[in-house]
Amino acid sequence: MLNSLRNAAGTWVAKLLLLMLVLSFAIWGITGKMMEGHGSNKVITAGSTSVSINEFRLAYDRQVNLMSQQFGQRLSRDQAKALGIDNQVLAQMVAGALLDEQARKMGLGLSKDRLAALTAEDPAFRGPDGRFNRQQFDYVLRQIGMRPDDYFANRSQVAIRQQVIEAVSDGLKAPDTLLRAVALYRGEDRTVDYLVLPKSLVEPITAPSNDVLSAWFEENKKKYAAPEYRKFSYVKLEPSDIADEKSITDEQVREDYEKNKALYTTPETRTIEQIVFKSPEAANAALDSLKGGATFDKIAAAEGKTEADTLLGTLAKDKIADRAVADAAFSLAVNEVSPVVQGQFGPVLLRVTEIKPEVVKPLDEVAGDIRKRLALAEANRVLLEVHDNYEDARTAGDSMADAAAKAHLKMVTIDAIDRAGQRPDGTPIDSLPQPQQLVQAVFQADVGADNPPVNLGAAGYVFYEVEDITAARDRTLDEVREKVVADWTKVETEKRLAAKGEELRKRLSDGTSFDTLASELSLDKQTKRGLKREADDGDFGRAGVSAVFGVAQNGVGLFPSPTGDAEILFKVTEVFEPAGADANSVPEDLKKQFATGIADDLLDELVAKLQTQYSVEVNRNAVDQALAF
Repeated sequence: MLNSLRNAAGTWVAKLLLLMLVLSFAIWGITGKMMEGHGSNKVITAGSTSVSINEFRLAYDRQVNLMSQQFGQRLSRDQAKALGIDNQVLAQMVAGALLDEQARKMGLGLSKDRLAALTAEDPAFRGPDGRFNRQQFDYVLRQIGMRPDDYFANRSQVAIRQQVIEAVSDGLKAPDTLLRAVALYRGEDRTVDYLVLPKSLVEPITAPSNDVLSAWFEENKKKYAAPEYRKFSYVKLEPSDIADEKSITDEQVREDYEKNKALYTTPETRTIEQIVFKSPEAANAALDSLKGGATFDKIAAAEGKTEADTLLGTLAKDKIADRAVADAAFSLAVNEVSPVVQGQFGPVLLRVTEIKPEVVKPLDEVAGDIRKRLALAEANRVLLEVHDNYEDARTAGDSMADAAAKAHLKMVTIDAIDRAGQRPDGTPIDSLPQPQQLVQAVFQADVGADNPPVNLGAAGYVFYEVEDITAARDRTLDEVREKVVADWTKVETEKRLAAKGEELRKRLSDGTSFDTLASELSLDKQTKRGLKREADDGDFGRAGVSAVFGVAQNGVGLFPSPTGDAEILFKVTEVFEPAGADANSVPEDLKKQFATGIADDLLDELVAKLQTQYSVEVNRNAVDQALAF
């Protein structure tokens, strides 16, 4: 919100959207006058600065577009109004107008050269080379529906407003006194004694009478309502559905095998060792030593080489970068030492210690995979033709079943499904293709309607037809009695356990010892040490830790266990302040958050001050005109 404009981070598009949120405050908190006049094309006037109907509508449309992207669907006018977007935009533009008026009074401006530099610096407009790219600039503006002139006007406005904001908030830091208090607060740890109060303390719970159960059911009837169910059929079309392996001949398989034999070939590999010498003379002397009875290993040791130094690796010939070394190594027998080879890094002697010969998978071993791949390739080629034939059959009046049969496709019928993709018994239907999109489409379709298919990946379709709709309804108690009894029992148990826990908490608070309570209840008193304020403790959870730090030393409390099957009664027995807590022990990101909060407060004060200096008028008739479709 307030810090978004000040930070001015990210792409220019993001900065523009953040600008639309700058200094947002409740529209009804504006102290200016609400105009009811007719004929003016000014939505907002702040001193001598005004916002036109077109400017307001542009800002409104952008905000609607942004929210629509977040919701994944285009918001209607009524939906936008329900979200309060019109008032949000109005408040944002009033704040912006106040800043613009202050900038005007101060005589602030922006040169063309500086505006050009700001535009060129924006990462959103950079091309592949990292520099400003005019085509990228034009593309980004088209995406948000903005003309270049509008962009430059808005970019200039952003920069000028930024000057006002930076004058108030730039360089602010949180005081060390505050940061030390934060360090003490964050670093404190506690020791607590606690009892885990199980449900067995209040169980068993007697089954409720019919009157009690009926009353409870009526209060919670909506929880047990039957959702809307739909019966529909679908036909899936993707390459695997129409691939016909029988249509692929043995000759086609054989030809593909020969053409792509490299795919089925594991090349010969050799384990190669090498000794690199400083000079040809040293290499030749070593070779003479070999001929005189010395071994490769002794020569390597004499050169100060370890086994790791000499091992080049187990490699195929084409994986050896040095062609001379590759040719020489692949001409040797096992344990044979090469003549001196002039390698890229100097003269070398080579030895091959193991040879794994080339392996070619026989045709019989891979024929099935080849046949399947060729059938899928052919299916991909004719997929659109099958799609069109199916659609033509439907257009001609064929039922889904008949059209599917003609295309050799399978029709599947789902007798009942709710919006969550579940059957009436609550079990999920896992077999649906593209389930989320398909279910959503089914619940937007009418019975018997001809619907566009749901796309299935990059090359596939799901055709569907709604056959019947079972409307949502309230279930009777008899239909769900077993579940209602279980739910009532669970809630009643939790209620009674919480009441029991509160009784014990009060006794503990009044002076009864933990040991006495533990003995009475036949429970073990437990102790937890070193509990930190921001911990997500495995036994207490975040809520439990918050409860522990919500009382003073020797304070007591009660909270539900994270597992939901018990209450935890506790007493804080020790509180320890962290040693050496000071401003430097606060993380940098937290320091920035506090500095941002202080800056936000100052900016709030600035806006409040500007409202007293400049008369703000909002023309509601112009607002309505701007929002009229």
